[in-house]
Amino acid sequence: MDDDEPLMGIGAFARRVGLAPSALRFYDDCAVLRPARVDAATGYRYYAPEQTPRAALLRRLREAGLPLTEATVVLDGPPEEAREVLRERLRRTRESAAAARAAIEDALRTLPGGVRRARATVGGAELAGAVRQVGPAVAAGAVREEFPVLGRVLIELADQELRLVATDRYRLSVRALRPLAISGEPCGLTVEVEELRAVAGWVRGLAEVTIEAEGADVRVRSQGEERGIAIADEVFPAYRMVLDGLGAARHRVITDRVALSAAVAALPGDGPVVMRTGDGGLTVEGGPVPAALCTGPPLRIAFDPAVLLPALEAGVGPDVLLEIASAAEPVIVRSADQGSFTTLVMPVRTS
Repeated sequence: MDDDEPLMGIGAFARRVGLAPSALRFYDDCAVLRPARVDAATGYRYYAPEQTPRAALLRRLREAGLPLTEATVVLDGPPEEAREVLRERLRRTRESAAAARAAIEDALRTLPGGVRRARATVGGAELAGAVRQVGPAVAAGAVREEFPVLGRVLIELADQELRLVATDRYRLSVRALRPLAISGEPCGLTVEVEELRAVAGWVRGLAEVTIEAEGADVRVRSQGEERGIAIADEVFPAYRMVLDGLGAARHRVITDRVALSAAVAALPGDGPVVMRTGDGGLTVEGGPVPAALCTGPPLRIAFDPAVLLPALEAGVGPDVLLEIASAAEPVIVRSADQGSFTTLVMPVRTS
């Protein structure tokens, strides 16, 4: 750029910096980008070549959605304050983009009609393990008869993950797998748990398997063989609303998973299992006392053992973490060795 260039009229300068003449007039009125000279007789605005970088930066900031109050800080404020404004805008932009992506993916998953195409490749043993973990949360008996969709498993392909989800209203299990490869549009497929368990038995010893969805057809392929899975034309419960609505954990209990499972299984009768925390430890009323590390204020909480025990047994590794918001809200059951598997268990009330 030659700084000896003559002044440019507003049209020429607008073309150079990619701003409309009306925008330049607006920025002049706002004292954000003043012309180098204004003809007193005609009111024509003229701009100097050295104003080009400022005008171009202003255009980029406005394209990024910065209001003029923030743009002027970047243009004229202290460098660290300008950086902080840009960092905050970047954070908000990422959050907004993530929310928009989630909304669009939800719409794609639930939109009727059209041809659904998606494909993911995962390890066979990993897929079989995921089926084993979420299977206990599938509804049975009267609940399944009343709500057939709760007797099925959701296979969800979104966010570069393949997720298996099951719920019987009293617990919710989610296992996320990171595929070796994934393509296509986000989609959610509800399938019979019995069919999925049969597929899990087949793929358990295979290095890789590919799940392909096209329209109403879902197939699992590996090494030249394939199995079809029937899709139920039902909308699975909006489980992510449950996860997003969880309260902050005020209590955390870390204990031996096998020991806690044994303590629950050893309780006499079919009443609830009642746990208490206090003094940094855990007690199970009427049963053995597993060693535990507890944080948060003292707590008394009760569970249906038929709901809690399968959640503990589905975990992986020696430890289990219970994250508890209150004695009346869903409890998050996590395995320290597998952060990709989460189960929610509803407490029960006792007199």
